[in-house]
Amino acid sequence: MKASAFVYPWDVNGDPEAPARTAALGVRQATLASVYHSTRTLTPRHPRHRVVTAEYAAALYPPGDRWAGRGLRPYPAGRWAPGDAYGEAAEALAAAGLEVHTWVVLAHNSRLGAEHPDTSVVNAYGDRYPWAPCIAQPATRAYLVDLAAEAAVRPGAHGTELESLGWYGLRHLHAHDKTSGVGLGEAGQYLMSLCFCLSCRTGYGAQGLDADELAAAVRTALEPLWREAADDGGWPAVEKLLGEDTAAATRAWRDTTARTLQEEAVTAVRTAAPAGFRILLHADPVSYHCGANAGVDPAHILSVADGVVVPCTGGTSLLAPFAEHARERTVLAANFTVVSGMGGSPGTLATDAARARAEGATELRLYHAGLASDGDLAAVRVALAAGQGMVSGSRRREVGSLRERSRAPGEREDTP
Repeated sequence: MKASAFVYPWDVNGDPEAPARTAALGVRQATLASVYHSTRTLTPRHPRHRVVTAEYAAALYPPGDRWAGRGLRPYPAGRWAPGDAYGEAAEALAAAGLEVHTWVVLAHNSRLGAEHPDTSVVNAYGDRYPWAPCIAQPATRAYLVDLAAEAAVRPGAHGTELESLGWYGLRHLHAHDKTSGVGLGEAGQYLMSLCFCLSCRTGYGAQGLDADELAAAVRTALEPLWREAADDGGWPAVEKLLGEDTAAATRAWRDTTARTLQEEAVTAVRTAAPAGFRILLHADPVSYHCGANAGVDPAHILSVADGVVVPCTGGTSLLAPFAEHARERTVLAANFTVVSGMGGSPGTLATDAARARAEGATELRLYHAGLASDGDLAAVRVALAAGQGMVSGSRRREVGSLRERSRAPGEREDTP
């Protein structure tokens, strides 16, 4: 299977060995961040630094003229990725023989929420989530759609992977995070992620709900969860806590809001992109889930985009709902963390990749070439080499079978 490694520009720029080292893993593609959220990362092999602190969500290239005079616009990166950091890294990776695709993080931006607090998700208690722009707001949607088009279609890029193109909620690693003291379960996370900004309150009204009554119902439903850990009952638990009709109405509003945003963003990217440009979404097949892997309806999203990137570090079960709706050229990329210190298992990558292939995966994503240790990268090289051997052997058997079927009766094969 084709494999791609995720990379930040600061992994590459200033390190002349980084492009060849990435290519030597056995990957054919580099998925390079062009817009990324705030983060603190290690760069274990860089000759100039060991820690990079990206202070806020930023464009890692110079934003264009389309943003002139607009209140919501991307922030240029600071000293951690000056100038056209993306473009510099992309050229170096391409020169090493790698196909470069953009990696665009969208509805995840703490600085936007700090400077424009009215854009943020507001929970039933009135607390704002500055890292989570509300995707129901018209101005926010316009910003995200334009950002997707500009950040995805960078010079020389062959495709894009759009992350966080949907609802973001409570669950988020934010500064020194201390929000896991109470186990809310999926139901609690959903309730704590329902937004009550003006746009969402209006949206609930269109679904026949009174926003004030809904907020009160959410707070009542959450009350027992604050006292003891919740059973992880998924959507049936939401229905039990809110009532089936009310739960369905909230989900109808949120699902429609996310679906239409995804449609608009993909259309904008296609309009800006050259022919053959490939558009994937980081996705979760449960539409009410929030986060970097946006909750989607598999049949719908595969009718809109060219494929999805699916989190598989904890197992490959999330591939199956997408595989049911895959078409001939659909890309199902299984995303594995290969950084041992971040819960990855590069030593089992070959086995994990084989399992993903059996579940319908067509490609691999490796998170993350710049963060992994030398030992982790060595394990990746071994795994990908083994995988190529398996593919080659399978292809040889396939060709042999075709030859066997095509020979006339009694004909002998003299050549290998």
